[in-house]
Amino acid sequence: MQYLILPFALAVFIALLATPAVRKWSLHYNVMDLPGDKRRVHKKPIPLAGGLAIYLALISSSLIFLPLSRGTLGYIVGATIIVLTGLYDDKYNMAAKTKFALQIVAALALILIGDVNINFFTNPFYGQDTLISLEAMSLPITLFWMVGITNTINLIDGLDGLATGISMIAAISLMLIAHRFSYLEIAVLSAILAGGCLGFLPYNFNPAKIFLGDTGALLLGFSLSFIAVEGVMKSAAILTILLPVLILGVPIFDTTFAMIRRKMAGRSIVSPDKGHLHHRLLHRGLSQRQTVLALYLVTAIFGLIANLISQMNAKNGLITSIIIVGGIGILALMLGLLHDKEDES
Repeated sequence: MQYLILPFALAVFIALLATPAVRKWSLHYNVMDLPGDKRRVHKKPIPLAGGLAIYLALISSSLIFLPLSRGTLGYIVGATIIVLTGLYDDKYNMAAKTKFALQIVAALALILIGDVNINFFTNPFYGQDTLISLEAMSLPITLFWMVGITNTINLIDGLDGLATGISMIAAISLMLIAHRFSYLEIAVLSAILAGGCLGFLPYNFNPAKIFLGDTGALLLGFSLSFIAVEGVMKSAAILTILLPVLILGVPIFDTTFAMIRRKMAGRSIVSPDKGHLHHRLLHRGLSQRQTVLALYLVTAIFGLIANLISQMNAKNGLITSIIIVGGIGILALMLGLLHDKEDES
């Protein structure tokens, strides 16, 4: 594990130094998040595009500590497309369809340049883990995963420090599993991502001096989706497909529940609302900090569970994962997370 310390520390240091400069840049060029939308909780203009600082930490540290392999090159190209997309959106409010199309371009760049794919999995209930090849479905499934996770992080970026901290904790959990599976380069990238988030967090935690913006939220989601594929899903066991779902449980389940309740209410599944988990916790009387810390804790628990499951045999781990996911669904029903609240728009 010592090989992870220097990449992590360098990313922290670069993000700490870069964030004040990025904040000044955002102020100078008026890249700001203005209050007014009732979904927003801040009361004054806040600089956006803070994700540029994390991007600088990620790319600089990756070029120093990672070999320039196909995977690293594909990630750098894809991440750069994502950051430019988010930066333009933070400044000029890009059309949703255009932004989605560019996310697909970034994912394709990573898949084609980096040779990144979810190619197969095994059936743990059948003989000696029978191999099931995805064949023609490999590309669409990989695209769906990458674009989906990219957007789930963006959708939970509703409170100071929420997306940054959850991404940091998720990166650490993925790092531990990648290390256990001996995917050492991905473990290093996970450490770098966690370090970049930690270096940015002092400026982003409540009261935030700068926001991630789409620049950062999309970058974090894109990075986590890549790490999950190469550091966890790369193993043939079907169990490894469920581990990232647990680790990224807060954004994945929150987004899934939001889409279901909007559909049940007869609204577009992509329509904005104020029914996300963090909004509901605020509505119950928690402060911003309490809400964010509570969701940090939930993410850490999910990460711990995923790491414990990763040490089980495939059959027991899969059954345990399915039970946990089913329990989360039942809990969501009990808490009314599928109910369309009156304060949603």
